Amino acid sequence: MTKNDVMQQLAAMGSEGTKKVLAKHGYREPFFGVKVGDMKTILKKVKKDNALALELYSTGNADAMYMAALIADENKITKKDLNTWAKQAYCPNLSEFIVAQLTAETPHAVELALKWIDDKAENVAASGWSTLSNYLSITPDNEIDVALIEKLLTRVQNDINASSNRVRYAMNAFVICVGSYLPVLNKQAKVIAKSISGITVNMGDTAYKLPDALAYINKVEVAGKLGAKRKMARC
Repeated sequence: MTKNDVMQQLAAMGSEGTKKVLAKHGYREPFFGVKVGDMKTILKKVKKDNALALELYSTGNADAMYMAALIADENKITKKDLNTWAKQAYCPNLSEFIVAQLTAETPHAVELALKWIDDKAENVAASGWSTLSNYLSITPDNEIDVALIEKLLTRVQNDINASSNRVRYAMNAFVICVGSYLPVLNKQAKVIAKSISGITVNMGDTAYKLPDALAYINKVEVAGKLGAKRKMARC
């Protein structure tokens, strides 16, 4: 499929109702208003096409940008391209979800995440923390630098209150993922989760609420899923 083929299909899948919902989540024109589930019908046809992904992302159309990250090849996309994508991912659905999920699947995950969490731009910093969260969810424990993750937990505890809105959200999610996916740091994550329980995040005009980190980790434990990894980050 060509870029024009995909854009035509995305346009046909868009709806005003979905546009209104996505606008509340930070989407801005141009975008069609396409549900992710509908995008996956295109994904089944295209599978992975890194060249096409780069073309789609460069359109600046939010639906095409999301589609691009779905079809990007984690073994072919470069650090340069991922840096560009992170800077251009202007809303949480892009920065904290699909771009971070893609980055977590690449060999550059930790390197880029550590760079991004120090970025002054809120969307980039939030994407960095989300990349780390997704990385923990799919990486075997014996491949994770536990000492590094422990230092980052302490950083969250020290810095979360002074951090920007979406970075606070992503930091909270990071604590949840440490406690849920890395059993060796489960107890420490729960201590920090309890210490940050008073943070607030402005979720805008959406139905989303900030998850309580400690309650979430405890729920994972009760379900017997502590340490259970996912096959892939993108979904």
